Amino acid sequence: MPEDSQWDLIIIGGGPAGSTTARYAAEGGLKVLVVDGRDPIGSPLQCGELVPTNEEMSRLCPDVPEMDDLFRTPDHAVSKIIKKMRLVPPNGKGLEYEFEGVVLDRVAHDEALVQLATSKGAKYLVGHRVEKIDGLTLTLSNGKTLAAKVIVGAGGHNDPLRKKFWNESSLNIPVKFVLKDGHHSDALELHFGSVAPGGYAWVFPKASGSNIGVGIQRKLSGGRSLNGFAEDFIKKYQGEVSFKGAGSLPMSGTIKSFVKGNYVLVGDSAGMVLPSNGAGITIAMIGGRIAGQVISEHIEHGVDLLEYEKRWKSQMGKVMRNSKRAFAIGSIMFRLPDWALNLSFNRMTKGFIWRAITCRNMFWFF
Repeated sequence: MPEDSQWDLIIIGGGPAGSTTARYAAEGGLKVLVVDGRDPIGSPLQCGELVPTNEEMSRLCPDVPEMDDLFRTPDHAVSKIIKKMRLVPPNGKGLEYEFEGVVLDRVAHDEALVQLATSKGAKYLVGHRVEKIDGLTLTLSNGKTLAAKVIVGAGGHNDPLRKKFWNESSLNIPVKFVLKDGHHSDALELHFGSVAPGGYAWVFPKASGSNIGVGIQRKLSGGRSLNGFAEDFIKKYQGEVSFKGAGSLPMSGTIKSFVKGNYVLVGDSAGMVLPSNGAGITIAMIGGRIAGQVISEHIEHGVDLLEYEKRWKSQMGKVMRNSKRAFAIGSIMFRLPDWALNLSFNRMTKGFIWRAITCRNMFWFF
């Protein structure tokens, strides 16, 4: 356990957003501490584990620089690389697309990000929650107090910094999933319709078995619980369940401001999830790099922390706007009965649907 109580930067949460912020801030010369209630970080697994390859990310987010420097996923954290995605309406007649996706061993991935941040000089304090925030002083669950020049909230949608100082709500979509043995698909599959009202169900093949799950919008579920939808979808696939998990995704897109004084939000706590497809890991890391760099420049050279928001908008503003627009249109489509949704998935709409999922301008022909 680090004994120091004074830090340049304290980050609440050591997931992809927090660890990436820590890495780049430490690389910039700051004294950085990450506090996380989990021990070890990365457990328990809370997501579908899919990220695009670096090459695919360059196509999806063309204004983000130096992808290979940011995303250094080690081989042992890669479970399987899949080169096609299938979008499946209720009738099962899916539309197929070329897409390079990496299905992670997410626990190993997050551990690798911790090791990378540590190699740059960041310190970690695990197994302790933040109980109180008073100015730039934190009180932990064990009573210890810590102080910093800047505090970052990277603790997800329940981040204590956001909950206390940001009065902005987000649409959170609950998800449930399992890891299941067996062979279930040759592609990354997203299933739409009554199987997952307002969201989607997924099947992501891994080296051994698949990550299979469901996320829904509660207001469109007709009063039925997520458990029922998840059970019905998951039981369609044969195999032994080796893990059961759950989580929540903020699907409103980014919040209005990431900075308040010397408080900064990043990752899920800032809404850095693409609403049209639920992508959050790589998006959180993009935000983390910008935040870490700007915070180091702020402390070392007096750069305004609001530069973080400016750089985010420059790199990700267009992608996020397209994703929000696609989600708004999709939420209308998802209210359609299954038969109508089946009709909307066809050769003529194939390009339109793909542009929506991948956060491109859907109305490119205007």
